Amino acid sequence: MTQVLTLKESISIQAGSVVSREIIKNDGGTITLFAFDKGQGLSEHKTPYEAVAQIIEGRAQITVGGELYEVVEGQAILMPANIPHSLNASEPFKMILTMLKA
Repeated sequence: MTQVLTLKESISIQAGSVVSREIIKNDGGTITLFAFDKGQGLSEHKTPYEAVAQIIEGRAQITVGGELYEVVEGQAILMPANIPHSLNASEPFKMILTMLKA
């Protein structure tokens, strides 16, 4: 189904929460929108997927393989499969997470 999405407006930041909206899911992977309020995050984990986190609003602190990165609106970070990663909202932010089967 063809759709035109305005990504920043397709998900809202909610106080004290992490919100997600799956856009595509199939055998090859997923594309999901996330909105994080300040202080929220995802604890360290690994996945069997190659991942790209694109920040579409705000900034995030993302740790990949023990190295901390500050990723801001308009930037993306590539996260290899099976490498531990986590993220923290140093301020409210929104991102597109694309996960592709490795």
